[in-house]
Amino acid sequence: MVCRHCIAAVTGVLGELGMSDITVSLGRAVFSLPDGMPEKEALRRIDGALVSNGFERIADRDEQIVEDVKHAVIHHLRDEKECHYNLSVCIAEQLGISYDQASRVFSRMEGRTIERYSILQKVEYVKELMGYGNMSLSEIADRTGYSSVAHLSRQFKDVTGMTPSQYIASGASQRRPLDSV
Repeated sequence: MVCRHCIAAVTGVLGELGMSDITVSLGRAVFSLPDGMPEKEALRRIDGALVSNGFERIADRDEQIVEDVKHAVIHHLRDEKECHYNLSVCIAEQLGISYDQASRVFSRMEGRTIERYSILQKVEYVKELMGYGNMSLSEIADRTGYSSVAHLSRQFKDVTGMTPSQYIASGASQRRPLDSV
């Protein structure tokens, strides 16, 4: 889960299944089972409902590390003003494990590095900000942590195959989810 809509959707799924005392946050859900419902049965129902809504439950430790890394990257990119460290330090602090361990697990499970994932997320954030139409490319570069507009443009073109200007001229309406990249 990476947004408030996802949190709302998962909360709704759990509520519809009769769960109570539901607390959902990014990547985590805590709830109480209905009286008399065996845990295995509840998990089977939850898994089915989550999958039909485009989600899946993560039970494996390595899968959890990957999800936690993704959330740390998004937090770092979107809330960098609050983060005074580089990405590797933020990941190590948020996960409570070494960056090297997180990086090895992430690369093995995802088939790409944390750095590559971070770049893809950063470009998606740039697209989002460009879509609003109220910031210059220079302001977007500053907001997203690029050292210059040239650096932003180079990385943007490497990822999308278009310059930011070409992307804007294209209508910017064909955004694809990162998981399809």
